[in-house]
Amino acid sequence: MFVDFKEIPEDAKVWVYPSSRKFYPKEIEAIEEKVKAFVENWKSDDETFKASYQFLHNRFIVLTADDVATPLKNVDIDASVSFILSLQQEYEVELLDRMNVCFKQGEHVQYKDLKDFKKLLKNKALTGKTIIFDNLITTKQDFENFWEIPIEESWYNRFLR
Repeated sequence: MFVDFKEIPEDAKVWVYPSSRKFYPKEIEAIEEKVKAFVENWKSDDETFKASYQFLHNRFIVLTADDVATPLKNVDIDASVSFILSLQQEYEVELLDRMNVCFKQGEHVQYKDLKDFKKLLKNKALTGKTIIFDNLITTKQDFENFWEIPIEESWYNRFLR
């Protein structure tokens, strides 16, 4: 069942899918409708299941599911990955590539592969104070507290040396 993101408990599972490009304004409404429809129908046979989503910076799709009350099975996770794959294909973007880094430059969100990110750090184009998005977080609590943080406070800080 779809619920407001605020109603999801802190220990709920979170998946962050960064897009390889910013979505165009004309795409955003359709994508949000598709994501909401997926979340509303995800485990629709279980009335106690709660899930939500956020669409942030015109680039990130964030799914969350309260799997404490209703544990997710592999088939449920497979359904979400299949849905994300369908969006990836339809909008010709990468959403599942974990070898990329998203960070802020001014008001803009940049998306770089890890190799280019390391070069930017080496060339001092980015500093430890640069805000990075840790798309590997796994709980709502981590999402709310550690998703957008300075590089020096993230696991990416090892690339500062």
